[in-house]
Amino acid sequence: MKKMNLPNKITITRIVLSVVLLVFLMIPWHELGVKFPTYTVAGKIVVDIKYVIAGVVFMIASLTDFLDGNIARKRNLVTDFGKVMDAIADKLLVNGLLIIIACEGFIPIAIPVIIITRDTFVDSIKMASGNKGKVVAASKAGKLKTICMMVGLTLLLFYNLPFEIFSFRLDMILIYTATVLSVYSGCEYYYNAKDLIFKER
Repeated sequence: MKKMNLPNKITITRIVLSVVLLVFLMIPWHELGVKFPTYTVAGKIVVDIKYVIAGVVFMIASLTDFLDGNIARKRNLVTDFGKVMDAIADKLLVNGLLIIIACEGFIPIAIPVIIITRDTFVDSIKMASGNKGKVVAASKAGKLKTICMMVGLTLLLFYNLPFEIFSFRLDMILIYTATVLSVYSGCEYYYNAKDLIFKER
């Protein structure tokens, strides 16, 4: 059996961290008698340590997303396994968290619906293109969307500090920007691949 390379190990680590994060947030701690401490910042912002812990885990997992791809490209360690696992890790981490925080009322439910619909649409385009031997390259808008979403979600879990002190919701600005970029990049994928998709064999 071929030994797993470093980028793939990092990707698997992100999947593990994603599962840990989602399970941690889904556990009904209050029903188990566990109460996380809360602190008041600037006399008005109540910070629950549970979400700070989640923010730390999410931030570490997000950093591995940029790390594994860069190492794979620089060291020529790109593999099909890595590509598949990387996509799974990204969706598990971001989409899983979006669903949970939407259910808890932090963001509108429309955001995960839009993001997941777009991802399904783009994955279908990639699959159709792949079946015809073509690869649809990731767009700059798609990459920027990922950055905005990960930074926005990190800020959200950290209660948008320090920006919340000045009532500046940078977290939601980034999340909404990422949602718009998600739709835009989805349209880009379709536009760049439509001739190939509808072309008869």
